[in-house]
Parts: sequence; C-alpha cells; structure tokens
Amino acid sequence: MRALFVVGAMFLAQPVFAQNEKYTGSNVDVRTILSFKASDAAVQKMLPEGWEVNSPVAGPSKGANLGLSLIDQITAQDAEGKPATIFRGAVFTIPAKKKGTDTAGTMVFTGLMSAGAPGAYGVYVLAKAKVEREVETESDGKSTAEEKWEFKAEDGSSIEVKIEYERGPALRNKVEAKVFSAAKPEFYRIYRFEQASDVARSTANGVDRVGKIAVKGTGEKLAPLFDGAQQLISVTSIPWYSRQVYLPGS
Repeated sequence: MRALFVVGAMFLAQPVFAQNEKYTGSNVDVRTILSFKASDAAVQKMLPEGWEVNSPVAGPSKGANLGLSLIDQITAQDAEGKPATIFRGAVFTIPAKKKGTDTAGTMVFTGLMSAGAPGAYGVYVLAKAKVEREVETESDGKSTAEEKWEFKAEDGSSIEVKIEYERGPALRNKVEAKVFSAAKPEFYRIYRFEQASDVARSTANGVDRVGKIAVKGTGEKLAPLFDGAQQLISVTSIPWYSRQVYLPGS
C-alpha cells in the first residue's frame, strides 16, 4: 500500500464563482469510476417523469447509461473553511436530459454512504463501508492496483466491487459539471474540480488494462441494473480529485 496523493495548499486559495452562485464547500477524494450499459428499461425507471437517458456520444464512456462512482473522501471543508464530515460512498448516476429542453447533466438516483445520508440530493442511504486499495510497483516500473469496495445498507441494498488493473499515466484536467437529483429534479449543484484520471478500460477507445473485475448489486433499485447482463463500458481510476461545490444563483 502506498499513499496515492498528498493534500497540499490547494485549499488556501479563495473560491472563484459566478455572480449570485453560492459556494457551499470543498473536498478532496480518491475515486474509481465505472460506467455501464445496463437495461434501458431498468435505467429509465430510475429517472423522474420528463427526463430521458442522454448517453455520451464520444469519449471513454461512449454509449454508457449508468455510472457508479466509488468514493474514499480524504478531507472536506464547509463554506467557511471549517472541517466537515468525510465519508466513503458509492454513488449511482445516469447521464440525463430534460425532454424538449437543453437542460442536461448527471442525475443522481441513489447512493450508499457511510455518513451524511440522505445528502443534498435527498437520495442517499446509510451503509456500512469497507474499502481496500493496494498498489504494487515492480522494479521495471509496472504498477498494478487491486481494489475492494463494499457497501451494505440495512434496507438490503448493497454493492460490491473487486477490481485489479495495471496503472497507466494519469492525465490532469479541469472539469465543470451540473449534477441533478432524481428525487427533486429541479435541484442541482455545480461542481468545479481538478483531477488526475487514468482510463484503465474503455470499449470506445480500445483500452483495456483491467485484469479482473467483479460487480454485484442487490436491493430494489440496484438488482435490476446489475442483473448480470450489464456491459462494463469504462473504468477510470482517479488517484486525486479536488472539488469546489456551488449552488446556482437565483
């Protein structure tokens, strides 16, 4: 096991945001992101009325209709810069669009969280979390990561992911995203984040450094999506992820 990143002075700068936006806090995480092509009918049921799946038409997750973000939070701060509760979580999302409009983004429909449920989106449930990550680097520089993520809630919902992959060079990028809630679709938050991302598998780009992977989901919402017929589209390792969170202006 080795440290994946060091939290430095990135929090010293004051947040920059558009007029009338409300800054609500920041966090730094280690993440692993999986995207799938699951049953269209099962995925559509997770969306509120008036919304439809809006799968990416390009990029490493092209064609995916379901996302799973595995999160191991390292530090978090509130809007005043005071320490906030950190968590480990599994967040389930759908690339979505409001019918007949240009409104589009990522929609969160459920999540299993070690703390903070139901969360800002009103869809998370508390779960017992277990996270293991191990990285082995050989003398020739080849580096292999092995991860185990387990989240189990009292309502019977659970997700288990076991994955092993060869690490590649991570690309540093800055992203801005709108994330909506399936429980209250008019609500969204704005994320502005910087990350280092390593795409270990992409069916669209012909990349595959994943040696082993097993995914199992149970519960009313998750079982129909992880019924064994889902196709894994991409795997992205994010060894560091630094985010600022805003609410839109009136």
